[in-house]
Amino acid sequence: MARTGLYKSEVEKARNSLIAQGRHPSVDAVRIALGNTGSKTTIHKYLKELEEENGGTVDRQVTISAALQNLVAQLATQLEVEASNRIADMSVEVLEKDRLHAAEIEEVNAKHTQTKEKLDLTIAAIKQEIDLHEQTREALQSESMTRHTLAQQVMNLKERLAENDAYRHSLEEKHQHARDALDHYRASVKEQRDQDIRRHEQQMQQLQAELRQLQQTLVAKQNEITRLNQDGARWVAEISQAQKTIYEDKANLTKLNNQIEAHKAIEQKAKTLQALLTEKDTQIKALEAMQSQSEANQHELKHQLHHMEIDLASANAKLEAQEQMMADLKSLLSTSVVVNSGEAPPVG
Repeated sequence: MARTGLYKSEVEKARNSLIAQGRHPSVDAVRIALGNTGSKTTIHKYLKELEEENGGTVDRQVTISAALQNLVAQLATQLEVEASNRIADMSVEVLEKDRLHAAEIEEVNAKHTQTKEKLDLTIAAIKQEIDLHEQTREALQSESMTRHTLAQQVMNLKERLAENDAYRHSLEEKHQHARDALDHYRASVKEQRDQDIRRHEQQMQQLQAELRQLQQTLVAKQNEITRLNQDGARWVAEISQAQKTIYEDKANLTKLNNQIEAHKAIEQKAKTLQALLTEKDTQIKALEAMQSQSEANQHELKHQLHHMEIDLASANAKLEAQEQMMADLKSLLSTSVVVNSGEAPPVG
């Protein structure tokens, strides 16, 4: 990590110290001399400025190996810095996208929760109204059945009243026939009145008893007819009350139908909210897909960084091989110079 407040004077001091020790002031060497602090880019910039200020006279006779090493070190440093900057920028971008995605997801979830609560309340209200409508419909069916039963009872009473009237007329006809028969009998037995007086009186008594029984039966039937008329009047009053109740139920049913229409509108609104909720779910899925894509991109960047590290290690290996080759070349050159000068090569 770069040290805060790295000064050019500190880099110059470390550089001069390395030159005094006979070492090449590379970026890595200067950074080690500074205690492994400071950015390599900053150190490289200060070293370049110092070299330009000094006219580039210091260490001009560096070996080809040192020059290559410095070049490779600079390239590796620049590659590492660029990779670090790119990774840092992409990490910041990914973190910002993740934060925005998380905020959007949280907002969508909050809206989803509110919409779901409203939808639940609307559905509960609709269910309550449906239950009320069902109760009203059952009450109306019950009242309809009661009205039908009362109408049937009135019809039965009317039929019984008609039967009683017919029976009364039949009794009156029988009574008239009895009177006609009695008159005919009196006329037919007038001549035998003396000899059949007792039998005639017995027959008269029997007929009078039957007549009294018929009269009593007629009175009882009349009383029953009166009671039936009273029952009929009472049933008519009850039917009127039932019809009034039916009219009121019809009014309530009309009101309930209006409420049902209003709740249909609410249900349509609930369907619209459900469609909006589905759209929000789709957006959430899209955001999740974007988040997955961001994670995949981050993984790809890590993969690229790993490849860069491998390439850097390969470059270092090549640099070491080149340094070995340069050392071998330098040794060979030294041997050639000694041979050409006529001196024996040093032993060992």
